[in-house]
Amino acid sequence: MPDFDPQTQNRQDLDLLETAARTAGAVAMSYFRKDPQVWMKEGDSPVTEADLAANQHLLDVLRGARPDYGWLSEESEDNEDRLTADRLFVVDPIDGTRGFMAGSEDWTISVAVVERQNEAGAGSTGQASWRPSSAALYNPCRDEMYLAEAGGGAFLNGAKMAVADESSLSKAQISISKPMYRDLDLEQLGAVRTRYIPSLAYRLALVASGSVSAAIAKPNAHDWDLAAADLLVHEAGGLLWDETGAPISYNSRKPRHGILFASGNLLGKPLLASIRNWQ
Repeated sequence: MPDFDPQTQNRQDLDLLETAARTAGAVAMSYFRKDPQVWMKEGDSPVTEADLAANQHLLDVLRGARPDYGWLSEESEDNEDRLTADRLFVVDPIDGTRGFMAGSEDWTISVAVVERQNEAGAGSTGQASWRPSSAALYNPCRDEMYLAEAGGGAFLNGAKMAVADESSLSKAQISISKPMYRDLDLEQLGAVRTRYIPSLAYRLALVASGSVSAAIAKPNAHDWDLAAADLLVHEAGGLLWDETGAPISYNSRKPRHGILFASGNLLGKPLLASIRNWQ
């Protein structure tokens, strides 16, 4: 039996994710601006029949091809069997459902493979962490396909991406909600608030492409909001950090996170300082 090659597996996974994201985008578009049926979930969060149809399509395609991978999706009942997986799919069939319902083009199909990484060496706790190894984020309205694999770079429609290289908050373009922009005193520090995009995954993808300097997410984002965009940002030369200045680990029992920010590396320290001063 040939030796397992993680890079080859990542590439094969990425090809699968790209195909699944494109076809799920077609499923979602068949409902777009056609008044789909809507239900309210716990926490006053909407879900449409388009979310459910796209989710079922992704489940069929992805788990059909990789039945041994775990599964975590916003629109599927959680199964803690995922906690023992070596690799799992992390899926948001429509990230930005409210925008989708309003007819906005700022929504995406977000799919990633997250891989178990066992810590080793001096100081290791012996615990595993999970990090994304392949990712596809697709905006079907604009036909924008964002792709990344660990160690292989990040691309938008085939063109390599790089984060903006600002080192100062002065004039840095930040996608953030009005309340957080005010509460973090970013205006006083010279940062410029750009158009706010409700789809967190899409907001982070714009950081990866260099379209904005940084993005900040309020607490309680979930794995499915983040996993694909996280890999895009890192492979574009940036970072997605929590309030401790650490990268995110995925696939915990409760896949939820605190305040987060994405930026280029040089802008990370002033942003982190601003967040810590706020807290």
